[in-house]
Amino acid sequence: MNFNKKIVIASGKGGTGKTTVAVNLFYAIRDFYNIPAQLIDCDVEEPNVNIFTKGILKEEKDVNIKIPVIDTDKCTYCGLCAEYCAYNAIVFVESMKHIAVMEDICKGCGACSYACKFDAITEKDYNLGKVQKFSIDNNSELVEGRLNIGSPFAVPVIKFAKKQENKNSLIIMDAPPGTSCPVIQTIDDADYIILVAEPTPFGLNDLKLMIETVKLVSKKIGVVINKAGIGSDEIYSYLKAENIEILMEIPFDKEIAKLYSDGKIIVKEKPEIKQMYIDMFEKIK
Repeated sequence: MNFNKKIVIASGKGGTGKTTVAVNLFYAIRDFYNIPAQLIDCDVEEPNVNIFTKGILKEEKDVNIKIPVIDTDKCTYCGLCAEYCAYNAIVFVESMKHIAVMEDICKGCGACSYACKFDAITEKDYNLGKVQKFSIDNNSELVEGRLNIGSPFAVPVIKFAKKQENKNSLIIMDAPPGTSCPVIQTIDDADYIILVAEPTPFGLNDLKLMIETVKLVSKKIGVVINKAGIGSDEIYSYLKAENIEILMEIPFDKEIAKLYSDGKIIVKEKPEIKQMYIDMFEKIK
């Protein structure tokens, strides 16, 4: 049986239980089938998977981009580099003979270096964050991307984290919340996307946005309804109308909430919940 698949767990907003589903699916499937598995935490602005996995750090790599350094002795103040910059990261005041790079805006595209005809621009490394590998146990590991505080450039960190994929294992990715560029970067090569939503008006609204986003990349999807039993039935009617499968319903349960708040793995504490995850995996594998 081929388990070499990439499954992404995503949601239209934070707080729906996305990380809970990712972590517990990882443990349920890895242990039940006794297969190598890898968790990749792509929620790089707030990675928290290792709170639950408690892995042992074995490797750490910086994530850098190349940004320009302008040699004012060579610069003729022609302004071409500023004109070529699509992100307005170069401040150029011709009357004052002033030019400077705003490093926290630059995306390292290299357009300014291409534009400069006077060899006045070189490049240096600019650190965006880091990617760490943690050994968990039983031939499995966690890859965690962590963006520097204040940096707006999550995509390069996610891209670098995904490059650490173990092609010979089941890969489960915890995506960032929402529908922006970091999410697209995470889901672009997924084999299957599990969307996690709550059965509330806000949960339904964000789920609709997420489904419209996923349609842009033409991926197979299913939905996990978390905290089932609260809210209304509108989400069920919507999914039926859209012909989208409900993969699993996690009940609104204080015991589950307590296990989560204590940082415990739910499928290790509640066998009936573990079976629910296994049944879900059987639907999508």
